[in-house]
Amino acid sequence: MSSRKKDDRPAPGDTIVPRKAAKPQFASMVLQLEAFVVAFAALALYGLRDSVFEKGLLVLDSTAAMWTVTGVLFVVLLVLSRMVTRPGGYVAGSVVQVPVLALGLLLPMMYLVGGVFVVMWFVALRLGGRVDAERAAYDAQHPETAPNA
Repeated sequence: MSSRKKDDRPAPGDTIVPRKAAKPQFASMVLQLEAFVVAFAALALYGLRDSVFEKGLLVLDSTAAMWTVTGVLFVVLLVLSRMVTRPGGYVAGSVVQVPVLALGLLLPMMYLVGGVFVVMWFVALRLGGRVDAERAAYDAQHPETAPNA
């Protein structure tokens, strides 16, 4: 049983589990969501392959090429979502935004969707860093509630 007081402050001797950093969590979440949007874009491309509706500036005649392009991008996004904490992870995540936007060449609606995710990516980096800085400042002012790891 926990020896927590009514105000939820840790008792002497309690261990406080450190919080995970917000910036990598936000960045990873955006890349994972983006991967599934790419998967749904692949399904849309496959469904519209014989359509008379307007297609993008680039048309892939081969179904295999379409699945390969979107499949590789899907896997790259998922792998990068797990690597954001490593050196160069945020840079690689920023670079992979270009091919997501380039999917607009195949499916014009991806310009809009990719643009939304580019904005989400940079907001995640900015706000995640801000949340981490505010947590660090709070922990410095309140050492009794700071993680003792």
